[in-house]
Amino acid sequence: MKLDLENKTALVTGGSKGIGKAIAKALAAEGANVVICGRGIEALNEAETEIKQSGGSVLSIQADLSKQDDVDKLVSGAIERYKTIDILVNNAGVASGFDDFESLEIEDWQRLFDINLFGAVRITKAVIPYMKKEKYGRIINISSESGMQPDAFMPHYNASKAALNNFTKSLSKAYADQGILVNTVSPAFIMTPMLENLLKDNAEKQKITYEDAVLQFLKENRPHVEVKRPGTVEEVASAVVYLASSQASFINGVNLRVDGGSVASQ
Repeated sequence: MKLDLENKTALVTGGSKGIGKAIAKALAAEGANVVICGRGIEALNEAETEIKQSGGSVLSIQADLSKQDDVDKLVSGAIERYKTIDILVNNAGVASGFDDFESLEIEDWQRLFDINLFGAVRITKAVIPYMKKEKYGRIINISSESGMQPDAFMPHYNASKAALNNFTKSLSKAYADQGILVNTVSPAFIMTPMLENLLKDNAEKQKITYEDAVLQFLKENRPHVEVKRPGTVEEVASAVVYLASSQASFINGVNLRVDGGSVASQ
């Protein structure tokens, strides 16, 4: 299958680790120029080195998407190096742990929304003019099954992902006639460093092994993952690469769930 990603420029937020790094590596492997950002310089440097060693073209820029100045620096750096941005993957996001509603302060909600939703809003607003100029663009927002099928815990995270899904649908209607397609990819129970750390914390709190914490989470919170295992970051990356490609030119406003069957609706 010809994906036609050679020499396209893709900006992947949160591209220094986990799902974001897997997406960046997969796009680079298809010949795309890749710009990655993250808050930690060490992880950014490691990701950049990995992509370069595999023969990819990559630019890494340290940025915190909760800061408009960093967003502006990121976009201007990408444009200076590659002249345009054809693909935007809004992957940057955080989760604070298995918090219950009453333990969360309003500030916790605001801090998480500022990254998970408004970070995507800021960078998308900065990139859209360049896509409009070219009359071409692919925007892919990385959400979560929790945006459709929320858990009893982490209500602020669940709500932020539901808002991101809505944001996707709205933009898909606003910009399709200008050649800009906007879609969502919603992973479920993907073994990322962030999830691994959350499960380790949960294991420590309950005084159980990490392996038992994984099985417990799968049984109690993801009983509909019919493949009975966590997903991999590479499986998510494959879905993103397809949506970014020429083969997905009639797909717009969808929520592609990479969830092993976890979401129990059609």
